[in-house]
This record gives sequence, structure tokens and C-alpha cells, in this order.
Amino acid sequence: MSRLSAAVPPWLAHALRAQRGPVPWSAVVRGALAAGPLLLLAVLSGRTSVGVVAALGAMLAGINDRPGSRRAAVRRLGVPALAGAGGLLVGSYAGQHVGAVTLTLLLTVLGLVAGAVSAVGPVASGAGTQLLVAAAIGAGMPLPEPGWQRALFFVGGAGWLLVLRLALPTPGAIAGDYRFDGERDAVGGVYDAVAALLEAVGGPDAPGRRVALTAALDHAQDALGGPRLRPYASSAAERRLHAQYAAALPLAEAATALAWAGEAVPARAVEGPRRLAVAVRTSTHTGPLPAPARSAPALRALDDALLHVADTFDRGGDDSALHTRRRTATSLARTVLGSAGREYGLRVALCFGAGVAVAQALHHARWYGSHAHWYWLPATAVFLVKPDLGPLASRVICRAAGTVLGAVLFTGLAALLPRPAGLVALVALCGALIPVATRHFAAQTAVVTVLVLSLVMVGGEPAASWSRIGETLLACAIVLLVGHLPALGQRGGGVRARVTHAAEAAHVYLAHVLDDGTTDDRAGRWTLRREAYRALAEARASIDLAAAELPALARHAEGTDEVAATLERLVDTTTACAVQLDDNGRLTPEHTERITALLDELAEGRERAGLVMKEGQALAVPLAG
Repeated sequence: MSRLSAAVPPWLAHALRAQRGPVPWSAVVRGALAAGPLLLLAVLSGRTSVGVVAALGAMLAGINDRPGSRRAAVRRLGVPALAGAGGLLVGSYAGQHVGAVTLTLLLTVLGLVAGAVSAVGPVASGAGTQLLVAAAIGAGMPLPEPGWQRALFFVGGAGWLLVLRLALPTPGAIAGDYRFDGERDAVGGVYDAVAALLEAVGGPDAPGRRVALTAALDHAQDALGGPRLRPYASSAAERRLHAQYAAALPLAEAATALAWAGEAVPARAVEGPRRLAVAVRTSTHTGPLPAPARSAPALRALDDALLHVADTFDRGGDDSALHTRRRTATSLARTVLGSAGREYGLRVALCFGAGVAVAQALHHARWYGSHAHWYWLPATAVFLVKPDLGPLASRVICRAAGTVLGAVLFTGLAALLPRPAGLVALVALCGALIPVATRHFAAQTAVVTVLVLSLVMVGGEPAASWSRIGETLLACAIVLLVGHLPALGQRGGGVRARVTHAAEAAHVYLAHVLDDGTTDDRAGRWTLRREAYRALAEARASIDLAAAELPALARHAEGTDEVAATLERLVDTTTACAVQLDDNGRLTPEHTERITALLDELAEGRERAGLVMKEGQALAVPLAG
């Protein structure tokens, strides 16, 4: 794939790239037991339309059913499902009581709100997507039930999948400790990532291993930080797991400082984190941990961290904090109303609104014939305008190819399968395939196309395979046009907003470390360090995505990758400074010179990339020591 990526443009290489990994068999089983059985029960009870709505809710929840802990799944599946129910309610009543023009304006405004809110994060983005897709389905799919019943059964379908997620065993779950499946693996992954970084110190793989450590820490935080009835870990086992995560933070800090210094560490230093990872996953004792030589500040910090971890594992710990801060309403509003929220909200509103307008025009012109199912075009536009699924050109190519493939497959299968039993079985099969198909947008589109066409036919509508292809191509044209329109806010606003946020987080972290009055606040320092690295990871992901756009769009993010690279070196250097100050209270000339050089480089890079810091947030901090 690397040779292919070098031979073709980035936007095409992204369309051909697929995620890899083991088959998520637990998610496959959940998918098979979700939409299909719900539809079967409805058909047997004579309430087929209810089963169609419940199956749609289960299908959309299945798209969000990703690897992780049960606790994190509650938010990841539940919040979008509630938003989808709200969209279905609004769309159902609007479609029944207002005219085409008013309906188009109403859904356009809804797209503006949902798009702006999507800038908050992945869960908000999923909620915005389901809100709009369900609104289009509610307005465009003829169903006998009133809107409130549709919303209720939609939530019921998604809730059934969530119940399966919480109740069914997951591979790797430990007997007698049933609740902790993804959590233990996530915390163990942190210790594995620390060991991998220590192993790579002094070599060319160290930067990549440091990025992998950040990803592991982010994943562990998310796995442990899901919703709970109490604001703290309520059981001894959960508090112990939280303490094991917290104990990994100074270990990660020391490993980062060693990677910054670039001097290879003894092989025995890697064995300790490896044993700790096994102990977390198996809930056993660590045994004796090999200690590194205490010949340098970072090695002394590593040894101290290992001693602290060993004590935590042997006797338990009382540090159950996840070292993260809850986002305030002010910060959320700033994100929604900021450049990223405004740009994405406007783009979603135009794409969704144009999709509704075109679909309404075709519907009233009888292009669909006597059957009203015009929701496909605007719903497709919502998925196409969603940057979480890849660059714009890649999304368009994959959506078109996946729809054609899915429509052709369904046409052949529908001619062979008995009705409705065969179609119900096809829905169950597609539900099982969704967790695997999410690795590539075209595959996911093909599976979802077959599933939705099956639901439509079970619900009494005729086959609409070829019209789906035409509507998908229309949606692709709309999104391509809107995606390249000038003056939709500041172009590249999402990338620039994330890089600016990363720069601000780096500033706060650096100021905290270099302020003599706060160097003893290690818990606060670890929180700020986590925020800085998480913000950098989000900025880097956004930059990589923008780089794979067509040249007309990619140029708006030029220069941001250099700024992000400088910020990564600055945060790494800040971590090394923190370890140095812990050791003897003074920075070496190498630390101060590196900080000064990076601040100057960052100022130049921000100016070239057109990034403007907020007033009072310039990265100019007096150096301690």
C-alpha cells in the first residue's frame, strides 16, 4: 500500500485504503441479534412498519458500535440514538403538516445547528448525523404510526443494541470481573505502549512510538471515563483499575523524557512495563520488577515511577482520578460558535438543504413514481459531508461505488430470496457485517444499502435499487459543488481551530511546568500534559485528513503540519523540563535553549500558516532556573 500511495494522488490513495485488524466477533454477534430479530418479531406480530423503524435505529447504532469499554459505549451509542429520535420526531410532524418550501427551510436550519454542534467531538458528530438522517427519514418515509411512536420505536431499536453491548460477554473479559473488558485492555495497552517507547529510545521509531503512547492514553481515558451514576469510581475493583491507570502517567512522562534525550536505555528497563501490562490484563501480581540504573534524571524518574506502580499494584492506590477536566458550557459554546463550527455548520446546512430541495422537486414531479421515499438523497448528502469518514473526494468515490455495488447485490438477492423471510434474514446478515464493513466507507455503504433496501421492501415498498443509484450520484454532485464553493467561512477552519487549540494547550502546560509555584502540583501537571497531547493528536488527525483532499481544498491547510510538528517537539521538551525540575529544581542550558528555539520557530510557523493566537495567549513564557 505504501508503494501505491506514492504512485497515486493522496485523495485517491485514501479511497483505496482500508483499516486492518482482527474481526470484532462480539460486535458481529450483536449486529446479527439486533435489527434482524427486531424486524422478525414485528413481522410475526403484524406490525411491520414498527419493525422497520426499530431496525433503522439498531442499524444506525451499529455503525457507532466500535471497540471500547461498556461504559464508553453508553455515551457513544446512546447520545446519537436520542438525537436520532429527536430528528425523527421533528421530521415526521414537519413532513405531515408543512409544505415543501417550509420543510426545506426547516431542515436546512436543522442542518446548520447539527453541523455546528458536530464540531464539539466524535460523539456530537455522530449525534448530528443521526439527527439529520432520522429527520429526513421521518419526513420522507411514509409510515402509519404518529411521530412520537416512531421516535419511541427508533430509540427502542438502538436501546436493544445497547442492551446487547452491556449484557453479552466480550472476548478478553475476565471471569468474576465481568464489567471490565475494554477497560483492562485499554490500561494494559498504556503499559505496553510505554515499553514500546522505551525500547525505541535512541532509534528512528521513537517519535512514532511516542504518538502511539498518546493514542493509548487517550483510549484508556475514554474507556474509563464513561457515564456513571456517581461522580467517582464506586467499587474497589474499579478504583484499583483507575489507580493503575494513574500510576502509568509518571511512567509515560519518564519514558517521553528519555525519548527526548535520545540515549538508549538498558533492555531490562523495558521488562517492567511489559510485566505490568500482563498484570493489568490478568488481574494478578506483578512480581519483582527490574529497575534501571539511576544515572540520569529521566532514568531516576523512571525508577521512581516503577516503584510507585509496584506499590499501587501490590497494595492498591487511592488515586482514582483520570486527570481530565470536564468541558464547561462556555468552552462548548465557543467551539460551536467558533470558526470550525460555523464553517462546518454552513456546509452541512447547504448540502442537506440542497438535498431536501432537489428531492422534494423530484418527488412532486413524480420522478419517484407513486411511492414517496425521497429521504435517500438528503440522507446520503449528510454522510457525504461528514469529514469523520475521510476526505471529500474519497467519500464521494466510496459512496458512489458502495451504492452501486449494494444496489446490484440487492437486486440479485431479492430475485432469489423468499419474502419476507429471506429479506429478514438478509437484514440480520447485514447487521452482522456492519462492524466489519466500517473499516472502509465503500464497504459500509454497500452493506447499509442492502439493509435499507431490504427494510423498504419488507415495509411494502417496491424495489428502488436503480433510483437509489441516481439519488446517490445527485447527492455526490451536490456535496462536491458545495464542498468547493468559496467564502463558506474561513476555509480550513476546522484544521486551524484544532491547531490553535493545541497551541493554547501547549502554552498552558509549558507555563505550568516553568512556574516555580506550581512545579509540585504533579496531578495538575499530568492533567495539562494529557490535554496538550490529546489536542495535538486531534490536530494531527485533522491535518492528515486535509492533506488527502483535492488540491483546491488541501491548500487551505498548508503550513499547519509544520506548526503541529513544532508543537509536538515543544510539548515533548516541556515534559523533559518537568522531569528535570523534579530531579534537581533547575533546567540545564540545553533545556532552555531548546525551549527558546522552539518558541521562535513556532511563532514563525504560525505567521506563515496564518494562525492567530488569542490575545494574551502568545507562547512567550519566562524560563525558570
